[in-house]
Amino acid sequence: MKAKAAVMYRPHEPLKIEMVDLDQPARNEVLIKTAFAGVCHSDLHYMEGLYPRACPCVLGHESSGVVLAVGSDVTYVKPGDHVITCVSVFCGECEYCLSGRMSLCVSPATRRPESAPARMSLNGVAMPQPGNLSSFADHMLVHEHAVVKIREDMPLDRAALIGCAVTTGVGAVFRTAKVEPGSTVAVIGLGGIGLSAINGAAIAGAGRIIAIDRVAAKSNLAREFGATDFVDASAVDPVKEIRAMTDGGVDYSFECVGLKPTVEQSFRMIKRGGCATVIGMMPVGMRFELSGAEILGEKRIQGCAMGSNRFRTDMPRFVDFYMRGLLKLDLMISGRVALEQINEAYAELKKGEVARQVIAF
Repeated sequence: MKAKAAVMYRPHEPLKIEMVDLDQPARNEVLIKTAFAGVCHSDLHYMEGLYPRACPCVLGHESSGVVLAVGSDVTYVKPGDHVITCVSVFCGECEYCLSGRMSLCVSPATRRPESAPARMSLNGVAMPQPGNLSSFADHMLVHEHAVVKIREDMPLDRAALIGCAVTTGVGAVFRTAKVEPGSTVAVIGLGGIGLSAINGAAIAGAGRIIAIDRVAAKSNLAREFGATDFVDASAVDPVKEIRAMTDGGVDYSFECVGLKPTVEQSFRMIKRGGCATVIGMMPVGMRFELSGAEILGEKRIQGCAMGSNRFRTDMPRFVDFYMRGLLKLDLMISGRVALEQINEAYAELKKGEVARQVIAF
């Protein structure tokens, strides 16, 4: 079948709208009519050549939709079900999956073998599927372990945000860092993931949540998500400011930018025994420096893969959080655009002044 998609032919060039071909679902695959796809900063890394990617390809990984057809062995979903997709496609059989760390699964079992027809092609040429999803298209053909079924009264535009921003940000708080009630938290970078981390810290019962960004206008939005304080990193040294505000540093920090200076700041602003969690997607080859003396104070720094999620159980819970008024997803959506406006949406994202725009199909 044909699908309208935004194709990346090479980095540093605008995406081009094309009609691509999708194969029929194999025995363990699901065909989805895409409803919404988030304009996420992670895809911008590929568009700017910071991560190598075979081209042409269709990016996009934060999405929701409705199941159209399923393969012969699929029993988890059926046509008509509402679903969220997740880049943490799991095989269910490897060491990571069997030890409950499905977000670390990289098994090739969720992809088609090279001898089989490609899921997606353009003019007869097979196209890679970044993240096994390619949601910048009005239809997706994915492995059944790339989707989670959700309740039908959940608005699909909000549901799309759960596919990446919410699961990554809230999951980093709940699963990766395991923030304790009453603790102090600092969040650097107030995009969709950073706001989700703030929201998650508030739900977790953090006693003080300090939002940090270089755009002062985001202060009020951060407070809506649960921040108790705001630090304008363009006006002050955020490390000195945080240490002064908290009598030596916070218990937990979350870096949601992916840059050398902010990663180093996230470590320097935690107290003795504190933990810095790096969520931001750092460019390939980027290195950062830490003070060896500070490590002796049992300060820790750790990475985070999609909020250390178990998305088949996590995402339905996040949906329930939203329906109960705990997740502030209504505030996170900055705008809705058509697929043809995707390049303009990414231009807006680069300015750093929007939380999350979604593509409406």
